[in-house]
Amino acid sequence: MAVSGAEALVAQLEREGVRHVFGVPGVQLDHVLDALARSRGRIEYIAARHEQGAAHMAEAYARTTGRPGVCLVVPGPGVLNALPAVATGYACSSPMLLVAADLPSTLAGRGLGMLHELPDQGGVLAAVTKWSGRAEAPERVPDLVREAVRRSRSGRPRPVALTIPADVLAARAAARPLVTDVPDMHASPGTSTVDDIAAVLRAARRPLIYAGGGVQAARAAAALTALAEALSAPVVTSRNAGGVIPARHPLAFTSLAAPRLLPNADAVLVVGSRFVTPRGTAPPTAPGATVILVNADPADLGPPRPAGLTLCADARTALEDIRAALPGPGEPAWDPGELAEVRAWCDRRVRAVEPQWSYVRALREAIPEDGILVNELTQVGYLAAVGYPVHRPGTFLTPGYQGTLGYGYPSALGVKVGNPDREVVSINGDGGFCWNVQELATARKYGIGVTAVVFNDNAYGNVKRIQADEFEGRFIGSDLASPDFVRLAESFGVPAVRATTPDALAGALKESFSEPGPSLIEVPVGEMPSVWPLLLGGTPGSVRA
Repeated sequence: MAVSGAEALVAQLEREGVRHVFGVPGVQLDHVLDALARSRGRIEYIAARHEQGAAHMAEAYARTTGRPGVCLVVPGPGVLNALPAVATGYACSSPMLLVAADLPSTLAGRGLGMLHELPDQGGVLAAVTKWSGRAEAPERVPDLVREAVRRSRSGRPRPVALTIPADVLAARAAARPLVTDVPDMHASPGTSTVDDIAAVLRAARRPLIYAGGGVQAARAAAALTALAEALSAPVVTSRNAGGVIPARHPLAFTSLAAPRLLPNADAVLVVGSRFVTPRGTAPPTAPGATVILVNADPADLGPPRPAGLTLCADARTALEDIRAALPGPGEPAWDPGELAEVRAWCDRRVRAVEPQWSYVRALREAIPEDGILVNELTQVGYLAAVGYPVHRPGTFLTPGYQGTLGYGYPSALGVKVGNPDREVVSINGDGGFCWNVQELATARKYGIGVTAVVFNDNAYGNVKRIQADEFEGRFIGSDLASPDFVRLAESFGVPAVRATTPDALAGALKESFSEPGPSLIEVPVGEMPSVWPLLLGGTPGSVRA
């Protein structure tokens, strides 16, 4: 039976397990939207108010569920608006699929100035995705959708893109949906290399594990904890790996502890991490220490990182295989007292940053252990990156190295759509929140129960501090005329309150969880001390120091 390219697209997305599609309507997508409308609700279409918001929703949905997060956009400006979220997904290993319409085949690429024309749209998409394809006929759509989903999830998960011209979406042909081809994401690495790694770790007197976001993406938290316990090895987690070992575990440490622990380890197993500092250098390790790099991306196995052994493999399978290959019990020399002293040192440094620490404490007090906090680039968020205790994997989100300002609120909406039974909180500054404030309308329309917390200092606080400290107080562009966020939210039909203290914030959060639907809490704040000396500073030293 002949079907349109749009019908073939929707049918194959269903076969791939897609249950939600995020997007913004537009003329080149008319046939797709009609196919979705006739699919009897098997795929729910969520119309955002901006393509950037829609794409952030899809990216965070994919990251927290492991299912394909699909965003549907028009060509040209629709594609360009979605790119910040696609780049965020690239940084954070998210299996996201961007489906972009294009001009009719006879007009694309001719430079005639047609509506939404973008020179070399395929090249633009290829620059920020793992794989980019184009369907030139309706019968090619199912195969290309299946290939896109397979590519997004195999190896290192990352965004992919599929472009379909408007005439291909409308044309009809025999195009049957294909059986889903689920890739083996956890293929076992070679045993000889695993045996070598296991032998080095068992022979080490002071082994240490450095875990990155790849452990999160591979759903490898249990395997990581099991190996750490078998070795009695402390685990330092990057900012993208919060919760892969519970924060309360005696072997768990945030990246704040790295300068105290790494130089004292004689074997360092780095799993699923780029293992570079914000300055683009390798974190300091002890002279003579064996550094073992395990990553699904071969690009992260070379310089500037020192490496004694490398293994290109999925984090979960590698961790499980290393644990199984360990020889008999060893006697690691990490003293529990030493580790407790490092933990206390980290805690003292975090708690000294006020008032940020009190707000981080309030967030942790109010948010359930399985609740998800979507962190943002704001003064409280910077401290939360090392100070918010994360007890379960996938419950603390960041934009990774992309540092995408404004990603937080729409991302939280995507998280909630994919995790409807969990509390989801987005923290934002007034500057970043206004980048996607229009998505309050999306939250209200679909009843997406995210609580937005907006810390309002009427400034781009980070920029203003730099201007004060480094440019003699010549302020330009850093002061903001922010709205009354309570009244603004209420104008969207979203309940809102104002909390002026950390305790009031905790109470308001708990109250928001008792009601369905979206809500907003504005927190007026003043100038806060810089967190950057804490995040970027620290010199290597003995754990006994």
